[in-house]
Formats: sequence, structure tokens, C-alpha cells
Amino acid sequence: MADSFDVDAMIQRFRDRAQAVRNRTLPPVAGEERLQFIRQAEVDFQDFAIIGDAEATIDDGVLVLRVDLRPASEATDG
Repeated sequence: MADSFDVDAMIQRFRDRAQAVRNRTLPPVAGEERLQFIRQAEVDFQDFAIIGDAEATIDDGVLVLRVDLRPASEATDG
């Protein structure tokens, strides 16, 4: 499977999902249901965006995602 797995395509799908969550419209709900929907959308966006920002490699058949969670002012290449 590792030979046919397209890591870049997977990362792009997560970027697309993050954008879809960001552009998602609110359903016609109110009160606590609305707040729950908004909270879930925020978590979904964060999760998809993190994977979408990852540097992915396959090492010895293992998918490795490297995600720099440091603030941009502290992040360095390397």
C-alpha cells in the first residue's frame, strides 16, 4: 500500500476539508445546539488544518506526520 499511497494527495484532502469547514454555513438551529455546532466546527477546522499543514513522509512503510506547533515567531526550518 505504501507504494501506491499518495501522501501529498492525502494532505491536500485535509486542506480541502479544513476549507470546507471554514465555509460551512450554520444550520437553522438555536441556543445550545447552535453553540455545540459552532464548537464542533472549530475543533474540526483545527484538526483538519493541523494535518493539512503537516510534512508527511513514509519511512519504512510508516506514515510520519511532522507538525510544528510552535508560534511562527519561534518556528525554524530544520
